[in-house]
Amino acid sequence: MRPEQGRVEYKDIPVTVNRNVDILFVIDDSPSMADKQNNLAANFPNFINVLNTIQGGLPDVHIGVVSSDVGSKATQDAAPAPAIGQIGNGGCSGTGKSGNLQTSGAPVTGTFISDIKQTDGSRTKNYTGALDQVFAQMARVGAGGCGFEQHLEAMKRALNNNPANAGFLRPDAYLAVIFIADEDDCTMSKGTLLAPESPAMGPLQSFRCTRFGVTCDQGGQTPDQMNQVGTKTQCHPNDTSQYLEKVSVYVEFLKKLKTDPGKIIVAGIMGTTEPFQTELRTPPGGGTAIQSLAHSCSYTGANGLEVADPPTRIKFLLDQFPNRSTFTSICQQNLSDGLVLIAQLLKSVIGDPCIEGKLADVDPNTPGPQYDCSVSDVTNKGKPNQQETILPPCDANATNKPCWRINTDLMNCPLSDHFTLKIERAQAPAPETHVIANCVTEATDS
Repeated sequence: MRPEQGRVEYKDIPVTVNRNVDILFVIDDSPSMADKQNNLAANFPNFINVLNTIQGGLPDVHIGVVSSDVGSKATQDAAPAPAIGQIGNGGCSGTGKSGNLQTSGAPVTGTFISDIKQTDGSRTKNYTGALDQVFAQMARVGAGGCGFEQHLEAMKRALNNNPANAGFLRPDAYLAVIFIADEDDCTMSKGTLLAPESPAMGPLQSFRCTRFGVTCDQGGQTPDQMNQVGTKTQCHPNDTSQYLEKVSVYVEFLKKLKTDPGKIIVAGIMGTTEPFQTELRTPPGGGTAIQSLAHSCSYTGANGLEVADPPTRIKFLLDQFPNRSTFTSICQQNLSDGLVLIAQLLKSVIGDPCIEGKLADVDPNTPGPQYDCSVSDVTNKGKPNQQETILPPCDANATNKPCWRINTDLMNCPLSDHFTLKIERAQAPAPETHVIANCVTEATDS
């Protein structure tokens, strides 16, 4: 009987292996983030465990951490807006941490982790102790930063030729940017977003970021409609905002960092995008209830209820990188699933020939397994002059090279049947060639 076919497993394997990966964590350091930073630190070993399963072991990594606090400085203003709030407890002043990489006292020489494999198999490290413990200290960036979190601008300042971060970003490396936050981006184009309370602006609270930075096709097409209590749907960044920077600016910035945009990976562990509601809520410190963005998810943390808000602007950025992004909820004590998902994406982008699913034998009546894979060599991938050459399955002695076969690799392929896709060649392909494969796997019970 023919097994029930499941999904088609997609593989994109560069023939020239590049093991350089720069990983930037953009971590919200506002007052509600202490428990979530602890969760990130506690579950980071699961992220590294997946990277260790890449063929050849842990890639050559740079790992940096930047906080979301860039103070009261807006992108289109020459100088920061006047300080607001209590500095060190959610207040905003100057340029904050200005996109400079943070080590938070971790035993690191420099401003980021560097862990590079040498030709003899040893590793050159700029830190002492275990990698996961060093990162755990770096990830705890504090919980007193600016409550108007400028995640996107912090990312840009970290990566845009910042002399304080010299050496972190390598031209040939893959770049992964991972946002860890419980509120959406509030990157300001004009510091007047932080103006004192007025009838036009409303209370000086971070709801201004939503009111002026997001628009919803149903229930929130204007800032005044966003200010009305109720559910909003079909929400997206407000590209005509006079106070917040366009998200598309940061999409283009990221894509221009690499000659091949496929080397950019973005991920978010944040609040869920729905429900999206404006509600009346008593502000911190008490008083009359004011318009606020309702929390979209919650969980019970070490010190009680923890919450997060819809990250509409960040999610839009992630969606501009198809097949190169992941998004999971921060509203859980165990962030392993989200971190593992990011690491698995990194593994696949670097080039993982292992077959994760159970390959379907599409013709059980024929002796030997009959696997259904379509495999091609692709050059100039994603460019107007892309070319594809279909590769046949190998015959018994691989006389029809280039061709493909399924081999067993117990050491490097721990999942399912330990299968790996092997390309037999008579001569080396062009250096920028990608092997693109789609293999039919059996259905699972999930």
